[in-house]
Amino acid sequence: MKILCFDMGGTAVKYGVWDDDKITNIGSFKTPTTWDEMKQQMRQVATKFTDVEGVGISSPGSVDSKLGVIRGISAIPYIHNFEIVKELTELFNKQVTIENDANSAALAELYYGRAKDLNNVVFYIIGSGIGGAVSINKQLVKGANLFGGEIGYMLMDGKKTLSQIASPVETAKRYHFESGKELFDLAAKGNEQAKVGVEEVYDTLARSMYNVALMLDPELILIGGGISQRDDFLAPIQVKLDHYLKANGAGDLKIKIDRCEFLQNANLIGAAVNYQNTKD
Repeated sequence: MKILCFDMGGTAVKYGVWDDDKITNIGSFKTPTTWDEMKQQMRQVATKFTDVEGVGISSPGSVDSKLGVIRGISAIPYIHNFEIVKELTELFNKQVTIENDANSAALAELYYGRAKDLNNVVFYIIGSGIGGAVSINKQLVKGANLFGGEIGYMLMDGKKTLSQIASPVETAKRYHFESGKELFDLAAKGNEQAKVGVEEVYDTLARSMYNVALMLDPELILIGGGISQRDDFLAPIQVKLDHYLKANGAGDLKIKIDRCEFLQNANLIGAAVNYQNTKD
């Protein structure tokens, strides 16, 4: 089965063809400024791959996959609150499915990555903010209002969310560094202010994972996003999580943290998985 997949991001739209359990023909274009321009660009891509069975899409926002509507807000404001799947079905003249980007990344791991042999997994997708997804019995938990798994909205200090406090991008701004990468690079070199900021990221993430662990008792917590590829990122969080569990009487709860297997193409793979799972 060949599936044309799109990953709609705030700065670029990636695409590729899912064929024989792998993504091929990967390309991208700059995210357009209007919906009409977006459709035009997507149509141009589709003309190159006329032999695909259908189209799978990963997008930001609160995605109602059944109704084919993207609720909420995102970095692409013009994709919200209309029957986007209906329009795209007419555009491509093929079946179209759609899923949230964090859920798409989770699906990639659940079916082809580090969680393929597991059922109950929590995902942290760390970028400019912190997205999340929860799998119970191999099924993504959407919730009554499509906010299931939105870990980044957790209040961590009474007023600010996990995304606001623990996102490397937001932490870098708070401590007056240019980027999350600079924050972590300078901390590794001994910069005291950067070390304070990085410690705040580690500690806040670990405390949030403590809460998640006690609620869901997952087999694994997987962390995705560029920052997760740092060799020095996971171990400090694991140490802190183990400490919080032991200090609060839950030391017998052993929760392992690992990094996602897929990075650049996770959302494309997940879009293909979602299509395979939900197509008519």
